[in-house]
Amino acid sequence: MKFIHLADAHLDSPFLGLSFLPSKSLQQIQQAPNQSFTKIVDLALQEKVDLVLIAGDTFDSSRPTPSSQLFLAKEIQRLTEAQIQVVMIFGNHDHMHEADLLVKPSPYFKLLGNDEHVETASFTTKDGFTYSVSGFSYLNNHITEDKIPDFPKKSTDYHFGLMHAQEQTSKASQNVYAPFKLSEVKALAYDYFALGHIHLRQTLAQEPLIVYSGNTQGRHINELGAKGCYLGEINEETHQTKLTFVATGPIVWQSISLRLTEPISKNELQEEIIAQMNKNDALTYFSLHLVGAEFLTEDERELVQDSDFWRTISLQLNSGSFLVDVRFETNSQLEIGASDQTFFQKAEDEVFAPENLAKTIKDWAGKDELAAGLAAAPDFIKAVRELTEVKLSSRLKGVNDETDKD
Repeated sequence: MKFIHLADAHLDSPFLGLSFLPSKSLQQIQQAPNQSFTKIVDLALQEKVDLVLIAGDTFDSSRPTPSSQLFLAKEIQRLTEAQIQVVMIFGNHDHMHEADLLVKPSPYFKLLGNDEHVETASFTTKDGFTYSVSGFSYLNNHITEDKIPDFPKKSTDYHFGLMHAQEQTSKASQNVYAPFKLSEVKALAYDYFALGHIHLRQTLAQEPLIVYSGNTQGRHINELGAKGCYLGEINEETHQTKLTFVATGPIVWQSISLRLTEPISKNELQEEIIAQMNKNDALTYFSLHLVGAEFLTEDERELVQDSDFWRTISLQLNSGSFLVDVRFETNSQLEIGASDQTFFQKAEDEVFAPENLAKTIKDWAGKDELAAGLAAAPDFIKAVRELTEVKLSSRLKGVNDETDKD
């Protein structure tokens, strides 16, 4: 038996923060989730799989656009007409009623647990191999209870679990996506537990297999690397399962680092950036980490943060790739005396303590919703801290240079 496990397609994803891209490229990235989904369906048809498991968040919203609804219906119909069984659940983004789906009714399409109750369905492949799938769908964007106790005992058939959820954490405020304990899932001893919600592809356990397939297309620079689905092949005698990751996302997000050890001219900097990025032949959206940014002048730092500069770089990249993000880092700790370093570190920690930082940015954060959102975003605070370190390091380096001349 063969199956595909996918999750988090996020059709209708808005791809925020990329408005500076040319309209053609912006349209290209907005179409990427659909293209990835179509490639997965193509793979299912090519491999003649028996089952496609969809582990939630197929849509980015509980009110998807008509075009996305129609797109999904068409792709599902391609599978059902080929007599490929599709078993789907809703996640926290696309918490909907089954009646809201435009998918054509078919014995080869099953939405599990539409009332947030765990449901089990049993199927038989064309070759007579029997299997069961247990899972539930979201009706609301949060589920605070652990749903694992509601899952039935393992059947004598090959048994799949299907769930959109995350592991329990020590912070109660984060346990709002059907929080589970890994030990509980292991204890069920299902043959394969297909998970969605976490966009990082990972295997939580090998025996039994408990797997996040990750999302099908990276949506921003923090979702790096190839994205796609898992193709599984089951030995029908031993129930052993072989997994193969298949990349289907047409666009890859990648982080690269350029380390500076001495001052560099603007032209040299531009050439170095282009050379680093042209080592990759795939369509890629790059985040550039400039390590040793203290060697850049204020003008150079301003230049590389400008979206016009990013466009100039992008025009010289292979495969239509783009530079979409630049971050600064220092090479190491500031080169000052040990006692001064201790004092500096203490002062830095105090300034960036959450309560002190909140006071500092209170007025700015109150100007609009965007500012308020940034002020609460850990990545933004981290970027501010890194830029502060770079500027201080650059200034102190200048002092050290003057001192060395005396």
